Amino acid sequence: MKTIVFDIGETLVRDDRYWASWADWLRVPRHTLSALVGAVTAQGLDNAEALALLRPGIDIAAEYAAREAAGCGEALDESDLYADVRPALGALRDLGVRVVIAGNQTEKMGQLLRALDLPADFIATSGEWGCAKPAPDFFVRALDASGARAWETVYVGDHPMNDVFPARAAGFRTVHLRRGPWGHLWAEDPQVQEAADWVIDSLMDLPALVSE
Repeated sequence: MKTIVFDIGETLVRDDRYWASWADWLRVPRHTLSALVGAVTAQGLDNAEALALLRPGIDIAAEYAAREAAGCGEALDESDLYADVRPALGALRDLGVRVVIAGNQTEKMGQLLRALDLPADFIATSGEWGCAKPAPDFFVRALDASGARAWETVYVGDHPMNDVFPARAAGFRTVHLRRGPWGHLWAEDPQVQEAADWVIDSLMDLPALVSE
């Protein structure tokens, strides 16, 4: 286990602020949008479909640009990180593990993540790479960033279809994180348990796995 690659949303970063800001922008109750995101994702659809249910025909790219122009765009600070992120990543680097962060996020989110000065060796997003999970190209880029062979690289994430299954197909070892709605929803699924080398409840479980 030479490199560990981390998903971003609901693995390192809470999605609360992101979806709350979209709900406020669309002027709908936050719970309404949150519930719709859960519903469409559980159906195997992209979570952006929740926005289309609230506003049929929405041009998400145009709305994203309008939000940014209005000063209501993406934001990230220490409060958005799960509490175990810094200690876990720091402990892994102390053990000599290369730490990579790579997930489905915008180019701006990549800039915001790097500004937090996390204990990571490399940070990139799908927006910067021009390819997104679960596409194989994303995991080719992740393996390049890993600097190790696929079977020496572990991908950690909360979402089976975006993280565990495609990472496994790419030859990575995999960790399913029981965190956030998707992590809890699918943690006991037999297919997830078969595809994941480990199912964990905290990122602080990882240093012990490395030591073993």
